[in-house]
Amino acid sequence: MNRDTSPSRDLPRAQLLAERALASLERFLHIEAVSGIVLLAAAAIALIWANSAFSHSYHDLWHTPLSFGVGSHVFSQSLHFWINDALMTIFFLVVGMEIRREIHEGALSDFKQASLPLAAALGGVVVPALIYLAFNGMEGRRDGWAVPTATDIAFAVGVLALLGRSIPGNVRVFLLALAIIDDIIAVLIIAFFYSGGLDYSGFLVAGLGVLMVLGLQRIGVGSAFVYVVPGAIVWTGLLMTGAHPTLAGVILGLMTPVVSVRMRERPVDMVSRVAGDLAGRDADPQMGLGHLAQPLRQLRVAQREVLPPVVRVQTALHPWVAYTIMPLFALANAGVSLDGIDLSAGGSQWVMAGVAIALILGKPLGVLLMSWLMVRMGWCRLPPGVSWGGIALIGLLAGVGFTMSIFIAMLAFADNANYLGAAKLGVLLGSLVTALLGLAWGTVYARRLRQAQAASPAAAA
Repeated sequence: MNRDTSPSRDLPRAQLLAERALASLERFLHIEAVSGIVLLAAAAIALIWANSAFSHSYHDLWHTPLSFGVGSHVFSQSLHFWINDALMTIFFLVVGMEIRREIHEGALSDFKQASLPLAAALGGVVVPALIYLAFNGMEGRRDGWAVPTATDIAFAVGVLALLGRSIPGNVRVFLLALAIIDDIIAVLIIAFFYSGGLDYSGFLVAGLGVLMVLGLQRIGVGSAFVYVVPGAIVWTGLLMTGAHPTLAGVILGLMTPVVSVRMRERPVDMVSRVAGDLAGRDADPQMGLGHLAQPLRQLRVAQREVLPPVVRVQTALHPWVAYTIMPLFALANAGVSLDGIDLSAGGSQWVMAGVAIALILGKPLGVLLMSWLMVRMGWCRLPPGVSWGGIALIGLLAGVGFTMSIFIAMLAFADNANYLGAAKLGVLLGSLVTALLGLAWGTVYARRLRQAQAASPAAAA
């Protein structure tokens, strides 16, 4: 029996085109600039929709009840709740994994390397908060002090990516480190300042979920799907406590292992061995297909464990978070009805102005000032290839606070729709202005770098 064992076979043209299209789509989905553009488009659609003749349909959609239950046990919440409190948990899970990776082997693994971004991030939190409070010292309005303190990683890195490869790689690393530290601070702020009166019995439920995760890790369970149930228990426990349930994502992300499950042989060696075994079985016409089940199962396990869980799960979730969860969040929360906000009532105009000015001026000023102080005092040094022009660019891009800022605004002004709308307008305005300023200065900065690079060979000659 003649069997074609050649490594490549002629495939139908339609299949080849489909494979190329899928490969291009996969590369496209991991371009950070594209995800930032999608997020911006979702926010624009929400704003237009909420201020159009169909605005009632916008608000009715997010208040649509969505129920889950078994028998008489039914849990019913609005679609808005499921997006903000459930789906955003996956966003925070990815944030937790990014923090875990950076602490293990990235910009936060070495204190000397992380100290300058850490100081810059603290400056970028304290100065905007003080500027906001300068405008909003009154009771009620001052609850929004943390709104302009957060940086949106997707937007900030997306804008940086639009500037091209002329920007030094260390500028991107510095921005990522700063944004991740910002996320850590934002999570701590949510946990300590924007959680209601805590019901401590919920911590027992959350603790049970955490113990289940630790137990599964201890016995070497590597499949991510197995952790869905204990993860849901942690989420439920935090919801019961009164803390924001999305913090469950951060907890689980920080618990995600940075090394693969221990196996009797290295995953790469197992892949090679099983692949050879399968080739031998395929060449034997007497071998039935039933004998392939066991080696195929081993191959799937080996392929899974080639990458550590923190990398594997984050890579798998990234397109879903960037192109589904975050755009849905923007669509559900950026739709500020301008007719429904009275900026003259109760100082709402100061809430909007405080947030916008804190993002536009406070973030760059805080990042630059704290970085300069740390370098001036000799406690830190600028990373190689990063000039003060690069720090200024980082400071401007740090002022793009879209996702996390809106999230905090919803917690800060949950009981005051007018302040909430004003804060959202301030976030949108401040983020847009800082993004445009960042693009403008980044273009000038990149041109200067290219001119300096072009002049250096001539000077050397």
